[in-house]
Amino acid sequence: MSKKILIVDDDVAFGVMLKTWFQKNGWEVDLVASLDKALHAANASQYELILSDLRLPDGDGIMFLTYLREKKITTPFIIMTGYADVQTTVNAMKLGAFDYLEKPIIPEMLEQKIELALKQEAKKGKEVKKDKMEKGVAAMVKGKSSVIQRVYNHVALVAPTKMSVLVLGESGTGKEYIARMIHEQSGRKDHPFIAVDCGSLSMELAPSELFGHKKGSFTSAIADKRGVFEEAKGGTVFLDEVGNLPYEVQKQLLRSLQEQRVRPVGSAQDIDVDVRIIAATNVDLEKAIEEGSFRQDLYHRINEFSIEVPPLRERIEDLEEFAYYFLAQANEELGKDVKHISAEALEKLKQHRWDGNLRELRNVIRRSVLFAENQEITLDYLPVLSSHFHKSQEGDDMALQPGDEKEQILAALKKARGNKTVAAKLLQIDRKTLYNKMHLYGMDLT
Repeated sequence: MSKKILIVDDDVAFGVMLKTWFQKNGWEVDLVASLDKALHAANASQYELILSDLRLPDGDGIMFLTYLREKKITTPFIIMTGYADVQTTVNAMKLGAFDYLEKPIIPEMLEQKIELALKQEAKKGKEVKKDKMEKGVAAMVKGKSSVIQRVYNHVALVAPTKMSVLVLGESGTGKEYIARMIHEQSGRKDHPFIAVDCGSLSMELAPSELFGHKKGSFTSAIADKRGVFEEAKGGTVFLDEVGNLPYEVQKQLLRSLQEQRVRPVGSAQDIDVDVRIIAATNVDLEKAIEEGSFRQDLYHRINEFSIEVPPLRERIEDLEEFAYYFLAQANEELGKDVKHISAEALEKLKQHRWDGNLRELRNVIRRSVLFAENQEITLDYLPVLSSHFHKSQEGDDMALQPGDEKEQILAALKKARGNKTVAAKLLQIDRKTLYNKMHLYGMDLT
């Protein structure tokens, strides 16, 4: 069965050339020359790949991409442009474009990017399955340590109330899991739980994402969009890394929480909403208030009750139970049959600092399962952990800590000689988080 591609380009000669090339390489091709026809095609058919010109006679590729993502159509999308427009390309990538190509297109480069795009699409099913497994961790593994039991007691105490909850804790401790526990033990459990990564919301995108927008309210608003608050009506909105919200958006959020009403961008009317707010952060919001980057009135509104999730190093007696749960996850994901962790390997795991907490433990177990040649993880299969110990001893461990994040990021970039991938590893965050934080602090992303 041939693969199907949608090509959107108003240059007839160029479009026909691309269509011919794809057909020769075994593709079924739909070629259209306008945004309107592209929208109809995307709604009428399913494609393995979409290749769209940036400039179109009745719009642009960014508008098309925005429409697709709002309709939850996640087909790999590659932008073509004859204009070296860096900012537009950045915007396209933020909206979820897989990649871009500059005209004139080089066939070898086109082939390479198509191959990568299809590989990414093939991984989606596995990633969704993996995400579901991660979210189900606590349903199976809660931990028995006294410190975590106090957390569960606080959850049981506040869950039935209407109070807003602020969940505090280091990165990777499972703050979203605690938020989901609160939701599941509340009277709102039969309504939506929607998590929002505040660190990924720019000043331009945040109002639309949270409150929705009306068609035509801005350039790429080609259809009405319901915001998170409206989608979660009757349920819970989880604002992850709430300290990263742009200051102006904090003001809009406070108004919405106080009045239980939202106003979509471009609308003259408010919409009544009924949601409970659970927020989470790994930064010191009181310090952020002093520095003028977080509103004090919003802080008190979301902090009617607070729960602090302890780091793994303070509940090390729970480590073995989590390690074996992650072992079972890794076996299923990797097609392995590892059954045991040796006493020596387990002891080394317990001696580790775990600055990355449960997320770091899961990664270590997954990699160890991958390396394991039999049914037991031994010391020989903990190379990542051993390397981490070595770096810590040499003083290279720069894990991002609450406090002056901008200075920490600058120090990591200097140590990494500007390499953002290396800097992210030094800070023990992923590259997306690093870019979000650099954007937040107005740092040069180039």
